[in-house]
Formats: sequence, C-alpha cells, structure tokens
Amino acid sequence: MVGIGFGGAPSAGEWEAIEAAYAEVGVPVQVEIAHLADPRIAAELTGRGYRLLSFENVLGMELAGRTWAAPAQVEVRRADADAFDTWLDVVVGGFAHPDDEDVPSHEEFSREAIAAVMRDMASANETRCYLAYRDGQPAGGASMRTGSGIAALAGAATAPEHRRQGVQTALLSARLTDAVAAGCDLAVITTAPGSKSQQNAQGRGFSLLYTRAVLVKEV
Repeated sequence: MVGIGFGGAPSAGEWEAIEAAYAEVGVPVQVEIAHLADPRIAAELTGRGYRLLSFENVLGMELAGRTWAAPAQVEVRRADADAFDTWLDVVVGGFAHPDDEDVPSHEEFSREAIAAVMRDMASANETRCYLAYRDGQPAGGASMRTGSGIAALAGAATAPEHRRQGVQTALLSARLTDAVAAGCDLAVITTAPGSKSQQNAQGRGFSLLYTRAVLVKEV
C-alpha cells in the first residue's frame, strides 16, 4: 500500500478490511509510509503488529530549462517490439545479480518473478523502455512512465560486466531528455538510501523529496 497518510488516516475498520483481503490470498501486508504523513499512522501500524523492514527515498526534480549530457561511450535507444526480449533479459539479469558494492536489498526474487513484474511494468500505458549499449553490446535497461506532466523513472538495471562505466548515467540522461520532449514538468525516482542509484540520480539533478518507511505484517 502506497500513499498512506497523504489523504487522511485509515480507520480501524479500513485496516481490518485491507488485512482480511491480503489474508485471503496468503500474502503479507506491506505499507509504504512517508515521513511527512501523520505520525499517528505509524504508531497505529506498530500497534497492529507491523514491523519495520526498510527505508526508501523518493527524489524529484523540476525539468524546465535543464539539459543532460550523456557519456560518449554509451548509446541509449528506445527498446521497440523487436528489442523487447533483449531489454527484458538485460534488466532481469541486472536485478538478479545485485551490486556487491551497493546497499543490500531487503527483498529477493526469482528471475521468473522479476521478469513477470518487468513485463507488467512495460505493458502499462505511456511506459517507454530503454536499452543502453556499450561497445555495441546491451549493457543495461530502464523504463519511464509519463502522465499528468510527471515522468516516473523506474526499472533501471545494469549487467554486472558493464557496471561503473556510465550506463546508468546515460539511461538517466536519455529518459530525462525524453521527459522534457514529452511535455513533463517534473521527474521522480525511488532509490534505496545511500545507494549508487541515489548518487547517480543526485548527480543528474534530483533532490530528496521524502523518505518512506516500509512496514510489513504477516497475515
């Protein structure tokens, strides 16, 4: 559940209904709550048995008047239908092999689960997929969804053998340039605190908007 606290606090009955719905399908309830939300919500969640799992940072940037240079050694192209399988393979491979120098993730998924999520993400309306090539080889991938003047950047991953070579910087620059061309005013991205992804995003001009806590309750 996302966005909790931006539009008031759920009632006890609403929490119970949500938890019952998750219990029916046998999965834990995960809540992402921003530090800007009413602090009483976090207190209520811990009282209901939720435990803190991790934190995430949401960063944003106004796009007007900005340009972004890309590393010369990396070429970024839109992944059309003919390149979709290549895009999927590169992104799934990148997520399946976490960066040893990065912040450890609290989650671990199979390649099949990652592929299913990426297919769903790519099929959403106004979503664009991007492939980065280095020395002529697919080196990384990412996606961007636009709507209501906002570009949401997501799904970025680099093949292990191409890391630390400017691939993510190139993917960020390409997506932000396309966001401006699409008429977007704002861009947002979510990263793990202190991660390479956050460093890359801030290097492109993003600033921290808020931190959110991820809480989970087994049902």
